[in-house]
Amino acid sequence: MIRLANPQEYPHLTEIWQRSVRATHDFLSEQEIARLKVYVAPYVWLDNHMLPQGFVGVVAQRIEMLFVEPDLRGQGIGRQLVNFAVTELAARELDVNQQNPQGTGFYLSMGFVVTGRSALDAQGNPYPLLHMRLAEGESNSG
Repeated sequence: MIRLANPQEYPHLTEIWQRSVRATHDFLSEQEIARLKVYVAPYVWLDNHMLPQGFVGVVAQRIEMLFVEPDLRGQGIGRQLVNFAVTELAARELDVNQQNPQGTGFYLSMGFVVTGRSALDAQGNPYPLLHMRLAEGESNSG
């Protein structure tokens, strides 16, 4: 089940975010991780016990964040969240850190294509980004 997160869930989502970032963004220091924040009200994926195990945030047809509990990666949660973002929230674009090959590969498998690159991230840090867009005609059903 996917639904809009409740404010009470934000501390738990922040923990998921921190664990996921540590598992996939090995180019970030602990100090940099501590400075980053979750800014978008995310939609959460809930397990059978109604506990959030992943989330996606979309603003103006852009996926701004996607994070899944590291122990649950590879089980389809990210795929369900991206499908939700595309079909329900009309997401068509995203940026992914170029230094995150797992993320890049995942988005390519979901039908996104690289449309450009930036040397700096949105905060002006030296973390190159790949700009991606959903390929024309992709249903994203993967």
